[in-house]
Amino acid sequence: MSVRIAPSLLSADFAHLAREVAEVQAAGADLLHLDIMDGCFVPNLTFGPPVVHCLAACCEIPLDAHLMVVNPDPLVGELAAAGVRRIAIHVEVVHHLHRSLAGIRQHGVAAGVAINPATPVRALEDALPFADFLLVMSVNPGFGGQTFIPESVAKVHRLRELCAGRDLDITVDGGVAPDNAARLADAGATTLVAGSAIFGAPNRGRAIEELRRSAAGDHLR
Repeated sequence: MSVRIAPSLLSADFAHLAREVAEVQAAGADLLHLDIMDGCFVPNLTFGPPVVHCLAACCEIPLDAHLMVVNPDPLVGELAAAGVRRIAIHVEVVHHLHRSLAGIRQHGVAAGVAINPATPVRALEDALPFADFLLVMSVNPGFGGQTFIPESVAKVHRLRELCAGRDLDITVDGGVAPDNAARLADAGATTLVAGSAIFGAPNRGRAIEELRRSAAGDHLR
């Protein structure tokens, strides 16, 4: 499975979101990653369904929502109606994970489970048959521009082993850059979320291509 690149809107210029979306879309991004934060689960507040609805109107690539909120279930229907194609919820806050994942799927949206850096892989094991993708946080969630946690590579590798026999997408989010993309891809990651590595670059197309080439190991040849 080839690695997909998903720019994280958290690192974009919020005063010019439509322009930022158009630029990374034209540059070849595969998904647009949306970090939805409530100021409770993480110490930050971003945006909700009304903004997502506006983004969907100017975005042709799939919208990928990461719900960093204490109560994600009520948001699912609104986000699905707004045009989101994938929704990830955190294993750390959902009390009835199977039910919540089923609720996401009932809206015709891919259901994902996100896991924080300090949460062990075994917390996801029983949920794997009910998930369409997994999201490994490689920084502590809440803010962009943080330093990649190297131990995340081993976590991705363990999850890929647990998913043996299943074509399950493993997404990595946090501090992703060309210098760790190859290690993550080799460990089994299939979607790389990058914020500052893309939106912080003067040429977004070149930044996306560098990530893609690094993930494919082209920098080694």
